[in-house]
Amino acid sequence: MKDIKFKIENIVASANLGMELDLYSLGRKVPNIEYEPEQFPGAILKLKEPKSSLLLFKNGKIICTGCKTEKEVKYA
Repeated sequence: MKDIKFKIENIVASANLGMELDLYSLGRKVPNIEYEPEQFPGAILKLKEPKSSLLLFKNGKIICTGCKTEKEVKYA
């Protein structure tokens, strides 16, 4: 069997802040956040460095997508 090499392209990580977030206020006050509750229940924060996105939810949960290393996830 051929030796297959895998390359990490995308890491998905999650966290819980332990508090509720006011997504309407975040959407108005924080640059690069999109919040359109009719289309998606969370706010989307697009980061340039590392190139990734944070999905922020009212219940305080966060999902980070697009990072390629654990170090990038911690930085985001």
